[in-house]
Amino acid sequence: MKRNQFLFGLLVLGVLLALGVYAQHQHPFNFTLFAQDFRRADWRLVAFGVGCIYLGFVLRGLRWALLIRANKPVAPLALLSTQVIGFTGVALIGRVADLTRPWLAARRTGLSVSSQLAVYIVERLFDLGAMALLFSSVILLGGSTLPHPEIFRKVGFWGLVATVAGAIFLVFIRLSGGVVASFFEQTLGMLSTNLASAVADKIRSFRTGLNTLRSFADFLGVLALSLGMWILIAAAYILTTRAFGDPHLHRLTFAQGMVLMASSGVASVVQLPVVGWFTQIGLVAGVLVRLFAADPEAATACAATLLGVTFLSILPVGLVWAQIEHVSLRQIAEQSTHAAEADPAVDAIDPVTTMEPDPLP
Repeated sequence: MKRNQFLFGLLVLGVLLALGVYAQHQHPFNFTLFAQDFRRADWRLVAFGVGCIYLGFVLRGLRWALLIRANKPVAPLALLSTQVIGFTGVALIGRVADLTRPWLAARRTGLSVSSQLAVYIVERLFDLGAMALLFSSVILLGGSTLPHPEIFRKVGFWGLVATVAGAIFLVFIRLSGGVVASFFEQTLGMLSTNLASAVADKIRSFRTGLNTLRSFADFLGVLALSLGMWILIAAAYILTTRAFGDPHLHRLTFAQGMVLMASSGVASVVQLPVVGWFTQIGLVAGVLVRLFAADPEAATACAATLLGVTFLSILPVGLVWAQIEHVSLRQIAEQSTHAAEADPAVDAIDPVTTMEPDPLP
């Protein structure tokens, strides 16, 4: 799997390089303008964007503490280091390191790795739901600033419908997950025993994760923290993009920022060490040029800065914190992966980011 992902990343990088060579031949890239765009950027806005990302990590730590409160109460910021160090590992090692967060949380709290994988599932579900809710709402209310607004409004409407339907389904799983798992196990068993068992295991894993929410107040608290975190991430995208002098970037609206953030999330699927950074920059720059009509030089400078703000800015703090806590990122990534391989919860949800972003935290 790791080898296939690496080869896919190299393929994407090769395609981007080929497109870059072709574009350079058709419309030469002005590296002088590129450097000027960096120099003329308002780095105060970029600094505010970094601040939003750092505050988002605080909310993420608070959310994890809230999710385990029923099993083991901890101080609100007791698990902040697990989030910072975990995402530092993702930035340096790749998406395979994403499971270091539940592993570190288990080590910090004394709870089982399996229980923290369940928390990880719930966290990812709330990330997906909160971002979809925020994206759809903003597009429906402010989509007039986007090119072809009627298309984006349809996307926003159906995205909102899918989010509500997904929430209803998860509530049903939370209340009657065992019954639903047994139904699928019996129904699909007539076609394939292995398929039926796999689907039933995933449903039960979902329910195990959702059991961390013991009350409606817990649900509202986790939802509020999730929405707050994604609003901060969106603000980081908008502030960083507006820091550049290109008029199409400097006047970026909130709706356009949501589209940019979603595009960056799609690009982050290929999250490999270093290679993924360049694919991220190329794909985001392409969106800025094609969708928002920005100049290629400004778009590339902006995309590189967005990568630094939303994804790499945590590295200095994370590396220092890992040294303080005597954590080897590569060793922890390998150990957490091996420990999780036998747990069906890992297969229950794809650990993709970043829309966590992610260059997403």
